[in-house]
Amino acid sequence: MIKKTVITSLLTLAVLSLSTLSAAAEEKPLRIGWVYAMANAPAVIAEKKGFYAAEGLNVDSKPFTDGPLLQQAVAAGDLDIAYVGSPPVYHWFSRGLKSKILAQVNYGQAAVIANAKSPINSVADLRNKKLAGVAKGSGMDVLLRGYVLKEKAKLDPDEDLTIVAMPPGNMNAALEHGDVDAAFSWEPFVSQSLLRGTSKLILDVNKDLPQYPWYVIIGVPKVLQDRPDDVVKLLRAHLKAIAFLQSHPDESNQIIAEAFKLEPVQGADGKTVKPEDIVKEARKRMGWSSRLDAADLQFIQRLMDYSSSLGFISKPLKVEQVVETSYLQKAEQSLR
Repeated sequence: MIKKTVITSLLTLAVLSLSTLSAAAEEKPLRIGWVYAMANAPAVIAEKKGFYAAEGLNVDSKPFTDGPLLQQAVAAGDLDIAYVGSPPVYHWFSRGLKSKILAQVNYGQAAVIANAKSPINSVADLRNKKLAGVAKGSGMDVLLRGYVLKEKAKLDPDEDLTIVAMPPGNMNAALEHGDVDAAFSWEPFVSQSLLRGTSKLILDVNKDLPQYPWYVIIGVPKVLQDRPDDVVKLLRAHLKAIAFLQSHPDESNQIIAEAFKLEPVQGADGKTVKPEDIVKEARKRMGWSSRLDAADLQFIQRLMDYSSSLGFISKPLKVEQVVETSYLQKAEQSLR
């Protein structure tokens, strides 16, 4: 009788242990990385407004200074989900990391600016000039070399000008001090410079390529296989965040200003521009969308072709290899 009682107790403890382990596994946070850019505001809004929590998700969210660094974290197995430009995704895909693009995050954001007193008035004027850009092979670098310089300006990015790599946060100061003649940057840095009156807009990429998709959400193979329901929940939170950004511009501008620690700037007229007005200015060149329609996929393919011609990938890829929209479709359907 005693032996039977002991065995029963041991079995009960074993079941409880398994239940505890199962619960712990379920509570394991979804590790999210995102490039520190205003365009990735949906990741900020989803957390600040409790959309992740409302979906029952425990998340560990971390910003990264650029796409290549984020992709290194993905490759190291440190992230489950990432908000990043598509070029780093397919660059790593070509090397064996088979992450999938699940949804769009934003459109627009990139611009070329020059010193307000500069004779540069078009991207063709960048010949023999110094242009601030980000790390070679990054998403923005693909857009710069492939579209802005080669296609738009008809310039050879390696021969006709000097591209000076630096963090986007340093570009405005470099431009003001004359260390570079122009900068290829993103928001909020572009708006901060323009509102100070120290620079002028040379090219708004979103005007040339209306609503071109930029940041996307990707899932690593393991999370797609092991936690498909959580992936759909995350995309539901993403859809809610985009809807909030569109329907509550004033409140979302305030959240973005605080999240990115924006400081007021003094305009050329001496008036102070509030942080939320910097965000408002930035919205002139960018917006948010989750869609991945035919036009968006064509643009991602265009980026792939740029990367191939620039030597960033060793063999051509097709957009269908890196995009998986079924999770987004499930998220959309469950919100209707």
